[in-house]
Amino acid sequence: MKVILKEDVPGLGEKGEVKDVAPGYGRNLLIPRGLAEEATPGRLRELQHRAQVSKKKERRQKEESLVQAEHLEKQELRFRLAASEGGRLFGSVTATDIAGELQRLGFAVDKKKIILEEPIKAVGRYEVTVKLYSGIKAVVAIEVEEES
Repeated sequence: MKVILKEDVPGLGEKGEVKDVAPGYGRNLLIPRGLAEEATPGRLRELQHRAQVSKKKERRQKEESLVQAEHLEKQELRFRLAASEGGRLFGSVTATDIAGELQRLGFAVDKKKIILEEPIKAVGRYEVTVKLYSGIKAVVAIEVEEES
């Protein structure tokens, strides 16, 4: 009996896979518990259609991320903060600050996607990596200046 898995089943397969199982296992365990559905021709076509739609969506997101990365790399963010005479900031520039500045410029970037090992605490020029999509990253230049 062929079934389409609706959930991940340990030892059998992952959600969306078509598996050949014993008829009793399919009818008495998988289908009643909502873990699978019988693989009829209509359901198989629907599964193929969902897979195609998913691939198109993923491709479109990747293309959009590449364009966004290209635009992000052209940006230079400037922060003016109070600092001591040695160039040490009284505050710091965090991922939240960077995300806020990017959003102000029109880029929807979550602060969790900004790779910043520790907050910036000194005046200077920095480069920060922003994760946009699986394998797509952009490097944003940040200039931290002393407030006059």
